[in-house]
Amino acid sequence: MNNICIISFYKFVTILDLEKLKIQIENICLMFETKGTILIAPEGINGTIEGSKDNIEKFLETLKNDKNFSDIIPKYSYSSKDSFNRMKVRLKKEIVTIGNTEVNPNKYIGKYIEPNDWNELISDPNTILIDTRNEYEVAIGTFKGAINPKTKSFRDLPNWIKNNLENVDNNYKNKKIAMFCTGGIRCEKSTSYLVQKGFTNVSHLKGGILKYLENIPKKESLWDGECFVFDQRVSVAEKLKPGSYFMCHGCRMPLKPEDTKLKSYIHGVSCKYCHNKKSAESKKRYADRQKQINLALERGEKHIGSKPMASSTIIGKTNG
Repeated sequence: MNNICIISFYKFVTILDLEKLKIQIENICLMFETKGTILIAPEGINGTIEGSKDNIEKFLETLKNDKNFSDIIPKYSYSSKDSFNRMKVRLKKEIVTIGNTEVNPNKYIGKYIEPNDWNELISDPNTILIDTRNEYEVAIGTFKGAINPKTKSFRDLPNWIKNNLENVDNNYKNKKIAMFCTGGIRCEKSTSYLVQKGFTNVSHLKGGILKYLENIPKKESLWDGECFVFDQRVSVAEKLKPGSYFMCHGCRMPLKPEDTKLKSYIHGVSCKYCHNKKSAESKKRYADRQKQINLALERGEKHIGSKPMASSTIIGKTNG
């Protein structure tokens, strides 16, 4: 039974007193027994949390009492098991790191495209469709016809834009460009970056892939594959149902079920992506850790080493 409610949300809004907001949100999370990760920065807030449906709704209601967050629209999904082990509220320089704090979605932004209008936009042959996520995310699913910048982190995107858009043809600044990401936050910041660079016709998918999968029927969907998410679910499919991918706890890469049957896969230790990159010492350390996790699970406990894949620890350090 999928009785655990998971929400992802963000809001670009200028925050002046970070410490005060951190304490307020920590108290709300404690009050309603949520788990997950919430990032706070001068540019806004970004989080994914879980709890009972009733407590999640109470969390949202309380958060929205602050006028800065009254219009937050979360993406909902459900799971039969925990996606997080604990609650973390962290202060950051950016809620999604592009590496340039002068990029300001609170001042400059591209056009929001609703999920119901997205297919029409990206089906236009004149639209340049760009996936703003990292390569390991794109590998398990993307929109048909999308350009994969093959970035390892969101910080790499400005350099890709410089080399593949700005320096290629000045007319690119007038081209129709559509950008998307997991929850909307990276593509929103990406279009802000382009607008500040002088691009005149840029759009992004409102609510990201998650809102698209939540609202668009499978028979009408132009999405191909599953969508990587930054928690223990690893991926989600249509209607945000849990996907089929697993997680390598050695390198955090998403794995297909058949990848776990390879000789290179050792649960909690290594997979085809990292097996030949780890020293014998590292493999032993991971194996010892997994042994302790297994013993703790047998006792019905949670081992401190069995951490969820939160946005601050995953490759690329982005969420959304």
